[in-house]
Amino acid sequence: MATILHIETSTDVCSVALTKDGHCIWDKEDHGDGSSKAAEVLPVFVDEAMKELLSNEKLDAVAVSGGPGSYTGLRIGMSMAKGIAYGSDAKLLAVPTLELMCVPILLGREMEDDALLCPMIDARRMEVFSAIYDRALKPIRKTQADIVEEDTYKEFLDMHPVYFFGNGAEKCKETIKHPNAHFIDHIKPLARHMMPLAEKHYHKGMFEDVAYYVPDYGKEYEAKLPKKLL
Repeated sequence: MATILHIETSTDVCSVALTKDGHCIWDKEDHGDGSSKAAEVLPVFVDEAMKELLSNEKLDAVAVSGGPGSYTGLRIGMSMAKGIAYGSDAKLLAVPTLELMCVPILLGREMEDDALLCPMIDARRMEVFSAIYDRALKPIRKTQADIVEEDTYKEFLDMHPVYFFGNGAEKCKETIKHPNAHFIDHIKPLARHMMPLAEKHYHKGMFEDVAYYVPDYGKEYEAKLPKKLL
């Protein structure tokens, strides 16, 4: 087990959590008015979290939400995570934001055995960053940018119940009318939900280079969309 500081700033929510030996011992959230607010509250949250460590206790890793998401928010979170990891001689872990969003669904909701999960991060107009996972968090379709139309996810909806959630799902409710489409409200990426994924990364040695790692801003997916749709 490990002591891990978790930082999540990919949307308009800034959150920090501290976990030890698989248990969350401290967490805090700010549901602000934009990702830039993270620059104000994140240092305060991190300072409070670090005070929870005993004087002789070592921070083993810093986990940070790796995107896609807000360009500003991801930069703020990653800069803080890198600075703490470097200063504490701790490992750096990057947790994919869309995968992170699935954790509260899997922990707190019963669903069909063949159900698929589709977390969505809002981009612009009818565009979202999304991925498709099964209940074991196995990627069925990797992250990409989607222009959401009625048939965008039809190949999955024809075969499985699909649960859509995240800040990009709200604007899709009136567009995706398939009977197998289900929408879950109020799901946001939060630091305290990073623990199972960060623990897995830590024990598998899935560490990032503190000097060179950059988050997934989502721009590479947007570049693949037809230009006439942008």
